[in-house]
Amino acid sequence: MAIKRKYPVGIQTFSEIIRGGYVYVDKTDLVWQMAHYAKYIFLSRPRRFGKSLLISTLHSYFSGERELFEGLKIMDLEQEWKQYPVIHLDISLAKNKETSDELRQTLSYLMEPWESKYGSKDSEKSPGQKLIGLITRASQQSEHGQVVVVIDEYDAPLLDVLHNDERLPQFRMVMQELYQPLKALEPKIKFCFITGITKFSQLSIFSTINNLTNVTMDARFGDICGITEQELLTTLKEDTEILAEQYGISYEEMHQKLKLQYDGYQFTEVSAEIYNPFSLMKAFQQSKINCYWFESGTPTFLIHQLQHFRTDIMSLEELEVMATAFDQPTDDMDDALPLLYQSGYLTIKDYDRETDSYTLSFPNQEVRTGYARGLIPAYLGLKLRDTQGFSLKFWRALRKGDTEQAMLELQAYMASLPYVEGFKQKLQDVATAEGFYEYTMYLIFTAFNDLARTQIKCAGGRVDMVVWMPNAIYVFELKVGSTAEAALQQIDNKGYAIPYQTDGRPVVKVGVSINAETRTVENWQIKKS
Repeated sequence: MAIKRKYPVGIQTFSEIIRGGYVYVDKTDLVWQMAHYAKYIFLSRPRRFGKSLLISTLHSYFSGERELFEGLKIMDLEQEWKQYPVIHLDISLAKNKETSDELRQTLSYLMEPWESKYGSKDSEKSPGQKLIGLITRASQQSEHGQVVVVIDEYDAPLLDVLHNDERLPQFRMVMQELYQPLKALEPKIKFCFITGITKFSQLSIFSTINNLTNVTMDARFGDICGITEQELLTTLKEDTEILAEQYGISYEEMHQKLKLQYDGYQFTEVSAEIYNPFSLMKAFQQSKINCYWFESGTPTFLIHQLQHFRTDIMSLEELEVMATAFDQPTDDMDDALPLLYQSGYLTIKDYDRETDSYTLSFPNQEVRTGYARGLIPAYLGLKLRDTQGFSLKFWRALRKGDTEQAMLELQAYMASLPYVEGFKQKLQDVATAEGFYEYTMYLIFTAFNDLARTQIKCAGGRVDMVVWMPNAIYVFELKVGSTAEAALQQIDNKGYAIPYQTDGRPVVKVGVSINAETRTVENWQIKKS
């Protein structure tokens, strides 16, 4: 077996990756292009997508650390290697603060390492005043009279208070005061780079930086964070081969598994799809394909947004929207779509130039299953482990071709579901529209098996659920307050099974009747073709 390489999982410092001999996918040509593209740049990308590594690479470049870049693409582009003082602020350390005073104290604390290097004054009390002093003194000490400012996760303190009418304005004022000097001190700044997850309105956070260039959807930098297909096939080919050997499958089969699990992100209308870099490296390190992006769970702020805007959680498999629907400032949102896109749960899948419209969807299987797992506790009142036993029994029955047993397992499980406190009125409202049962089926089956899909569009409408097994394809239709016969008839009348008839596997149609009072499966009918 080939020797595994060192993977930079959890390492976001460029110098440590290079000096430590870790796997590095060379993005330095794009880093150089960005550094010379505009003076003030903003880039939004999802968490764990390499933003901090990009920040660190810019830090090393502007610090003139030429030796770190030997053999990399930037060496063909950069000739001068000028050295500038770099003030690097990681605002993620200011998350989860209860009051605006705590936020100010933390931001001031973040200045201390740079004050030790460039000096401080007792008269500088607020974070903004401290930053003014730092930039002024550092520029005076600079050979070229200018400094570089890089700010990571600029939006971190605000995400926790998005809909807190009391705390959000207070936190916003603190952050405005911090960022205000960046425009006023423009002559002293060589380059300023700001990154985060969300796109807060320039009118609120960056009210004085009216020359900030947003490259979030600029095709020139579409793959500056993330792994492209070409990079997987070249720089990471050896790693894919090693993982394939460990799984006992071919290189081509492993490539396809990685593509389904981690590929599919597209941040501009014309860029190629890219892989999640954190998950890909973690899969190579752990020798296992898994859902690594969600190790810390679905962010609380996102769940709050979905509930706040009463988002249809099953509507995200395919959305056709205009750019103005999802590329909005976060603090001007009237639904959760912009945040779902900006945080990486949805990505661009297609662009229609004629109508200037986009198709958004989940990027890959990792996000689809992780999204469902994160919502199960909030929407169904269940713990993940409570669903796993049922899921395993259901899949085993279908794998054996025993549809009757699978339906008995489903019947028993739905009968055990709690009547979620706090959602009582909501469940009453949606019961006649199969809403609660569709939510339940959608979340459970999306969370625990990559062979199941719900709410699939077809010519005749939307199929409630399709399950792909080695021995057959199962097409399910649910009916509340109606008969299993009617559900089965709907599958035939609307042609739900037609797209799967050329697959070569038998197609099994399952009509399911649900009793609205007992909230469980009452009966079912099965038809094989």
